[in-house]
Amino acid sequence: MITAMTSLTILGAILGLILGVAARVFRVEGNALVGELLDILPGSQCGQCGFPGCAGAAQALADGSAPVTLCPPGGRAVAIALAARLGVEADVSGVKDAVPMIAEVREELCIGCTRCFKVCPTDAIMGAAQQIHAVFREACTACGKCEAVCPTESVTLVPVSVTLHGWYWPKPV
Repeated sequence: MITAMTSLTILGAILGLILGVAARVFRVEGNALVGELLDILPGSQCGQCGFPGCAGAAQALADGSAPVTLCPPGGRAVAIALAARLGVEADVSGVKDAVPMIAEVREELCIGCTRCFKVCPTDAIMGAAQQIHAVFREACTACGKCEAVCPTESVTLVPVSVTLHGWYWPKPV
């Protein structure tokens, strides 16, 4: 028993060292601009921009194949910050200022059809067939996919109410 534990410990240490050395030797340097753009984007991974998350959007922005106004949840502030970082002009007249939103299920209308939580990309909706559904506020990115598939219009996007728990001091400009 002791020899088996010792041999597995030694084997694990050797393989760990090999993986550590391989990670340093074969490291691929990423585009620093993509990292900076990813820091500017909100990071909600909602897919409203048409890309599979904020990393895909940042890569498209760095390549120049996407406009700086691609992020609906970010609104004007993110579009202006992206334009300043990329050094391009941005027409933000068509971009509306987005307030933080969250999905809400009106229980009196919910029939428990399960369509909403099947399309939710972050598993923010909990429920089962023929039962009322609920939304996890912390996981909801307000992508609107659940609102679009609800047959009874019981799922709606509402502005996040400012509470003592959710209030934050906005960054100075």
